[in-house]
Amino acid sequence: MAFTTGGLLLRETGLVLARFQQLGDWDGVRAQVLRDNLLQARKASTGKRLAGEVICRLQHLTSEEIAFFDSAGDQDQAMLVWVAICRRFSFIADFMADVVRERYLALRNDLSRTDFDAFLDFKQAQHPELVGITSSTCAKLRQVLFKMLREARLLSKDNVILAPTLSCELATLLLTHQAAAARFFPIAEQDLRGLAA
Repeated sequence: MAFTTGGLLLRETGLVLARFQQLGDWDGVRAQVLRDNLLQARKASTGKRLAGEVICRLQHLTSEEIAFFDSAGDQDQAMLVWVAICRRFSFIADFMADVVRERYLALRNDLSRTDFDAFLDFKQAQHPELVGITSSTCAKLRQVLFKMLREARLLSKDNVILAPTLSCELATLLLTHQAAAARFFPIAEQDLRGLAA
């Protein structure tokens, strides 16, 4: 549930990955990013939090996915960051699979605050440790998640669910690593496989 740091952080991801390509070591990358204030944070604590989040996300990508990021277009890069977020946060992955994807496949393309709130209520029933979440924390989680979805172009500004735009190369790469990759997107399994063909 600790996904309130930033949004998609696509620009920051590119900067951190460029350092990783040079150093090949996440600890060295973290030290350089913080020392050089590469992410241009106003406070050292903000820079540390952003760097930590971006690095944690990137560590959920395979070496092939990281290598592909460099040559990928903007939309494929955004989709890779989205995949990393889903792999890092099971709450987001489950929300995508159980709410966003299911609504899209059922031709109910709108996504509302109440969809998120109902999903959080469901998760709280399964995980008692989530029961103590305040209404302000719930609102912040919803706000950040919807922002990420918009930045990944999976949700319009009017909260309409959008099908992902994936290149053939990225679809193939994702399916090679994870057979159930479609659960991270509003797309049918066969449609994702069709993109990879």
